[in-house]
Amino acid sequence: MLEKIRNAEPHLDKRTDRGNVYYTLFWSPLRKAEKFDIVRHVPALAGIYELYYMDFFKRLHMMCISRVWYGGLRSRLRHDTDPELVEDQNYRKILEKYDVYYRYTLTESMDDMLDVIHFFGESYLPSQVSPDDSGRYRNIFLQEIAPDKMVTI
Repeated sequence: MLEKIRNAEPHLDKRTDRGNVYYTLFWSPLRKAEKFDIVRHVPALAGIYELYYMDFFKRLHMMCISRVWYGGLRSRLRHDTDPELVEDQNYRKILEKYDVYYRYTLTESMDDMLDVIHFFGESYLPSQVSPDDSGRYRNIFLQEIAPDKMVTI
């Protein structure tokens, strides 16, 4: 049963109870960011994505987590992983120097995306001001489920 859950398509499940929300985030496999691979494997739908770069010691470092509504994940990931398109010079240097990886999940709800991004902001960067949540729930809980393996190209 666990294997079936881990191989689920990327999506966001939600359950509410007494003013609280419980999200289960099913991530796609982590994939190397190559433009043709992104075009073949990433849907042009709304969702949330993370970008990582791999240093020379084969350690992954998170670059960003973001949400996409208009234009979809495919377009945003193509843009955000192409050093010729990225305007931020520091970000561009990372893209030129290291291999970059991505993963994503799909959701059709902007409010759910706001809740998830807020949760990650509070969890990953507690010393910084996190983005606002949707304001619909008293507490936000989140469980992440990711495939066991990285997809290599």
